[in-house]
Amino acid sequence: MSVTIQEGYSPGCIGRIAQLHAEYYNRSNGFGAEFEAKVAQELGAFCLAYKRGRDGLWLAIGSSVEGSVAIDGSRGTEQGAHLRWFITSDVLRGQGIGKLLLSRAIAFADDAKYKHVHLWTFDGLPAARHLYEAHGFQLAEERPGARWGKTVLEQRFVRSVA
Repeated sequence: MSVTIQEGYSPGCIGRIAQLHAEYYNRSNGFGAEFEAKVAQELGAFCLAYKRGRDGLWLAIGSSVEGSVAIDGSRGTEQGAHLRWFITSDVLRGQGIGKLLLSRAIAFADDAKYKHVHLWTFDGLPAARHLYEAHGFQLAEERPGARWGKTVLEQRFVRSVA
């Protein structure tokens, strides 16, 4: 499949990104409607509040949106930027598109001079963790939590600029 990386909102991307998350995490972790609704609601709010230069959204476009990543800089000066909604479809997984998306997001955060970029994930996603650590993220916090509708070992990773 031919894929291009597009920056910024595209009609239908909110629903498609929520769908990618819902399908993958339901299959792999049993997450349900609460998780899908959370993704859609928070991504929708992000898109409405989006400020070019502060925030970034990158989409892997094939036949439709097949991957995404975002940098939410709305609290960037106080807390650092927040990396969110990082996913690729089953069709693209393992082809380097995730690495490309993550690299774009990190380059953006560096250009925007964010001193820290953080993300929340959970234990049990070794491929994603490998990509995060390869891009300079380090595990900063770990605790049980249910923010995704099911109790998992939540992990906060942080990448700091020296």
